[in-house]
Amino acid sequence: MKYNLRNEMPVCGFAAVKTLEKINPHKIQRLYFSEERAPLFGGLCKKMAAAKKPYNQVKDIAELEKLCGSVHHQGVVAMITPPEILPLNTAITAMWAEEKQHALILDRVGNANNLGAIVRSAAFFGIKNIIIPLDEAQSSVTTSSYRVAEGGMEFVNIYSVRSIEFLLKDMKGKMVRFGTSLEATKKVSEIKPLCNEKPALIVLGNEEKGISKEVKQNCDHLIIIPFAGMGADASGPKIDSLNVAQAASVIMYELSK
Repeated sequence: MKYNLRNEMPVCGFAAVKTLEKINPHKIQRLYFSEERAPLFGGLCKKMAAAKKPYNQVKDIAELEKLCGSVHHQGVVAMITPPEILPLNTAITAMWAEEKQHALILDRVGNANNLGAIVRSAAFFGIKNIIIPLDEAQSSVTTSSYRVAEGGMEFVNIYSVRSIEFLLKDMKGKMVRFGTSLEATKKVSEIKPLCNEKPALIVLGNEEKGISKEVKQNCDHLIIIPFAGMGADASGPKIDSLNVAQAASVIMYELSK
């Protein structure tokens, strides 16, 4: 959903707003909720009142749909200042290398729901850093991605880069660079030993074309999630790829083992 004239972004969904209340209540500028949800947001209403910020119980549920542009509001909408996607810099990447923090790079993942699901999984597995390119084909943080993340947005940092290839070149030798590809010979189960005590920098591509040729050329390893019908088992199903968010979860699970 596009930002409104007040330069606010709607956040909807019970888990997303509840996590905002718990972790970053200061982000909420206005709050709207249904009669059914009212008892569950009494504490937040007190915080809003103390900060002299407006909150309101709506009479018609359709008002919530208009506010967030979605029928999936789950009875609550919080208006926040649009999140700032900070540009990645060498000080941040140096800290990742020193503290052995893993990071994900999304190579033109254009679906907002996929971005939200990836953020949710990253928060679940304790991976704090996600990088997105400044590209029209790449989804940024939206109302939909915030809702699908189920509160995960409060636990990850999202950064932007102008060139994924330049970033990968700069991180050579500092982090182990992994790309996902159907052409890979290494299985995702090998990702932890391949890291050799260094943090991983994992590139996930979009579902139509995967990661670009230039990105593949700047990875240390290409990895694949084995599927039925792969290799000698040619009689298996012909589905050879997962939804990018599902693939991200599998990779992050293997990395966290």
